[in-house]
Amino acid sequence: MSRPIIETKGLGKDYTMGDVVVHALRDASVTINEGEFVAIMGPSGSGKSTFMNLVGCLDRPSYGEYFLNGENVADMNDNQLADIRNRLIGFVFQNFNLLPRTSALKNVELPLMYAGVKQRGDRAQQALATVGLGQRTHHKPSELSGGQQQRVAIARAIVNDPVIIFGDEPTGNLDTRTSVEIMALFQDLNDQGKTVVIVTHEQDIAEHCKRIIRFRDGRVVNDELVTKRRDAREELAAMPPPED
Repeated sequence: MSRPIIETKGLGKDYTMGDVVVHALRDASVTINEGEFVAIMGPSGSGKSTFMNLVGCLDRPSYGEYFLNGENVADMNDNQLADIRNRLIGFVFQNFNLLPRTSALKNVELPLMYAGVKQRGDRAQQALATVGLGQRTHHKPSELSGGQQQRVAIARAIVNDPVIIFGDEPTGNLDTRTSVEIMALFQDLNDQGKTVVIVTHEQDIAEHCKRIIRFRDGRVVNDELVTKRRDAREELAAMPPPED
């Protein structure tokens, strides 16, 4: 029986802008179990990014409860949130967020450095091998394609062996083939037992996941299993080879 990794109870976030209070997220009660692969969807301003920021411990809620891997994080201070992010969470962003003058290997080593790990090279090398970049360790981001840069970002996200991987529009800046390659990589990681949660506005990307949660006006409006899941690896096999 899978156990909850993410459990929110009446989670909400309000922002005050002058005399106006914006209810960015309202009473979100969501449970995501260990080993799930979930897409978070919704139009601009729906609350999906606010939800991601809260469950990713990048922000604190205005009210409600949030348990991550059994730990109550809703009332943690900034230092405690930073610690739990480093121990339990891996992030993948739309814009990769790599250090431009630093090699792929050194970029992947960063979470290990923050965690105080002294022997970092072998673990970073293994993470890059896992995402298919074992031969690109000394390349800087400018020497890599967009898809390769995103693979470096995924390697950085998994190097600390997190319990959950969050992707914020991880295919948003990529072409169709590269997007499918990244989704195939996420499916591989999920098959290995990683819990994966991504924010996306693309229905075809969401259909590679196992479950879709939809937000509108700050509320959860739909939560459904994907009945006809797309297999990114099969899609890649059916595509013509990339042009040189």
